[in-house]
Amino acid sequence: MWNVIITGIASFLTDISTEMFYPLISFYLLALGAGPAILGIVEGFAESIASLLKVYSGYISDKIRKRKPIAIAGYALSAFGKIFLYLAGSWIGVFIGRLLDRFGKGIRTAPRDALIAESSIENRGKAFGLHRAMDTLGAFFGVLISIWIISSLGIKETSSNLSLYIPTFKKIILISIIPAFLGVLILFLAKETMKHNSTSKLTLKIKWKDLDKRLKAFLIFTFIFTLGNSSNQFLFLRSKNLGASMLDALYLYLLYNLVYTLFSFPAGALSDKIGRKKILIIGYLFYGLVYLGFGFVSKFSYLWLLFGLYGLYISFTEGVEKALIADLAPPDLRATVIGLHATLVGIGLFPASFLAGLLWSYFGPSAPFLFGGFLGILSAIGLIFIL
Repeated sequence: MWNVIITGIASFLTDISTEMFYPLISFYLLALGAGPAILGIVEGFAESIASLLKVYSGYISDKIRKRKPIAIAGYALSAFGKIFLYLAGSWIGVFIGRLLDRFGKGIRTAPRDALIAESSIENRGKAFGLHRAMDTLGAFFGVLISIWIISSLGIKETSSNLSLYIPTFKKIILISIIPAFLGVLILFLAKETMKHNSTSKLTLKIKWKDLDKRLKAFLIFTFIFTLGNSSNQFLFLRSKNLGASMLDALYLYLLYNLVYTLFSFPAGALSDKIGRKKILIIGYLFYGLVYLGFGFVSKFSYLWLLFGLYGLYISFTEGVEKALIADLAPPDLRATVIGLHATLVGIGLFPASFLAGLLWSYFGPSAPFLFGGFLGILSAIGLIFIL
């Protein structure tokens, strides 16, 4: 479990850094003069392009029989992305910062998850659940720090003049750089799980036809589901649309991360006992219902319930999905397949976020959530037949 703890601490520190500012990105873009359509382009393009690296980083990790150095490089690149966010003077600067951050995530995800999978053969659900819990605990503290900074400055945000708060945004980003680089350093303590084998460099290939039928079906299914799963930034934008201030958005996100933290480990452990399928069906059902809720909600007070339920969705799916893929993937291609899954999800995020921005702009704030909710419920039903 040493690697699970070390990667968990690295993710804990990195998520403190990332989530200190993540829920404020939509506000930052508004302050810089960008609207919902630009938000969709920034988030969707950054996620999708960066995710193309996930399958390649997994492939390279399998090929050179090393996990640790690639994971470290990914965490370091994300840390450097914060510097560009700090220097941003327009939405282009935010885009570059987000792109670097997501590139880093794209590089590190597959080798890191393979490191976790190979360090926990019999209890993968618990291992991934514990890692997600530590990761999200960092997000919880990151949001808490952001709330403290804004509160200590006595800021009372007004939607008509967000540009006044750009110095505050930059201060939060600057502070977030510290835990980002600490997360990189702690990962040097991880232990490599792969043994070098020079012959693997010549023979390693992934053949779609040779993969487990359930794995292939799940990969295709994941991509289709992702088309309705736009960036979380639209949840914050929806909150603002219903009267939420910056602090309100941060408190809502704090609740989401608290629920995510509390239920990630139990959900992963439960999947070891009753199977991944049942947990994933519940998770996708929560997603569909929550997104429909965001579409129909008309009062700010209901957002507390919706953000809490959204935390249940992610805790029941993210770690369990990774454990499922690790179970079904060929051992020599584990990082490659984990990366392929992450890449498919990332590729789907661009059209999903771009479409969400267009639906919002042309049909109103409810449209992207009704579309996503419908796909979420269909996904829950679909899982019954493909796994």
